[in-house]
Amino acid sequence: MPSELFGTLSDGARVHRWTLERSGVRVRVLTYGGIVQSAEVPDRDGRTVDVVLGFPRLDDYVAHPEPYFGALVGRYANRIAGGRFPLDGGICRLARNNGPNSLHGGERGFDKRVWDAEPVEHGVRLSRVSPDGEEGFPGRLEVSATYTLGGDGALRISYEAVTDAPTVVNLTNHTYWNLTGSGNAGGHELRLDASRLTPVDADLIPTGEFAAVDGTRFDFRTPRKVGSGYDHNFVLDKGPSERPVEVAELYDPASGRQLSVATTEPGLQLYTADHLDASVPFAPGDGIALETQHFPDSPNRPEFPSTGLLPGEVYRSETVYRFSVRD
Repeated sequence: MPSELFGTLSDGARVHRWTLERSGVRVRVLTYGGIVQSAEVPDRDGRTVDVVLGFPRLDDYVAHPEPYFGALVGRYANRIAGGRFPLDGGICRLARNNGPNSLHGGERGFDKRVWDAEPVEHGVRLSRVSPDGEEGFPGRLEVSATYTLGGDGALRISYEAVTDAPTVVNLTNHTYWNLTGSGNAGGHELRLDASRLTPVDADLIPTGEFAAVDGTRFDFRTPRKVGSGYDHNFVLDKGPSERPVEVAELYDPASGRQLSVATTEPGLQLYTADHLDASVPFAPGDGIALETQHFPDSPNRPEFPSTGLLPGEVYRSETVYRFSVRD
């Protein structure tokens, strides 16, 4: 897989861009933040456009970090209430970067780090060591994310991590998809195999309940237009799985492009990008994020699937984004 210099940060760190190309799909990945910068896929007439919200220059990503465009998010994706959680008989205190809470790994999470890169068959493997205490998280974490394109052009992201002390891990990718290539994505149709979601309070922290989607605007079990107003974690019917299972399908009637999502994770955050503003060249609703994950605030919720990782264990997570077209 070819790579090229994409830019240099203010501290002199060099950022490279890797290009993955196979079966008519071209994906570009940055070593800064593990960012999926672009994904070029054809429509029903063979016309190819970029279906990812991204920037042409490194400076743009540095200047607009908070929407997490295309980023690899960690050490803990989503929110942890109060920036603290109990672990191993003590209390871990984290950087608070979202009001009173910790969001997406803190003030300088994995999305703002430069990762080491090495080629693998049909892709690239990014890796780094998150030192003990980084953003308040305990344990020295060795973590990797491998991006590959399958024979059908599907993008697979495989995560692994090991630790030398008890910690928590929850990784995801924060790409915003627009299968038309531009404009508002609210007209996309979504199918999501989730009969429940985790309701949240005013700070978007789960209440601990599991609410049925029946008869509500959260019921996407039958495909329908996405619209707007979503930043919610859905409880996938399949639960955690050892291998990726298809859980979602996003379809753009205008172009015929379709994106299916398969994952090992038990949850998926649907975010319709309603909070994008004039500081970026995208309007609210121009993208849809489908963030596969464990549930928000799981370290404080023993009733949720655990995000704990102990020495001797291996964290593994995998999500596959498969592109196709309908006539």
